[in-house]
Amino acid sequence: MKPIQTATVQDALQAFVNRDVYLHIETTNGAYAAQNMQGQTPTMAVCAYVRNAVVRFTRATIAGNGPYRAGLQMDQGWIYAEGLTDWTLDEQGRLLMAGHDAEGRLAISLQLSLTPFHV
Repeated sequence: MKPIQTATVQDALQAFVNRDVYLHIETTNGAYAAQNMQGQTPTMAVCAYVRNAVVRFTRATIAGNGPYRAGLQMDQGWIYAEGLTDWTLDEQGRLLMAGHDAEGRLAISLQLSLTPFHV
């Protein structure tokens, strides 16, 4: 993955507009959030995970100064991801975006594909 460049990622997002797209979105602060680090009060670990939901959106945008936010506008609502830092367009044409914290740990992932992701 490489750091997000908004113009390039915007172009990649456009390729998925008005198409049936497989979506993967995941947020996590990981199990490390619940660990008692150096005597600090542990925080609650949280996570959301959706894989292979088929969606169709009419508008896609990426914005911000880093970390970035991406929004996918559907007829009946929005899919929104904030905290994105890195991206790649892989050899299968899948757009993979992720947000990593200062220690390199995954915090959020937003991925789009024309074919299902492996389960």
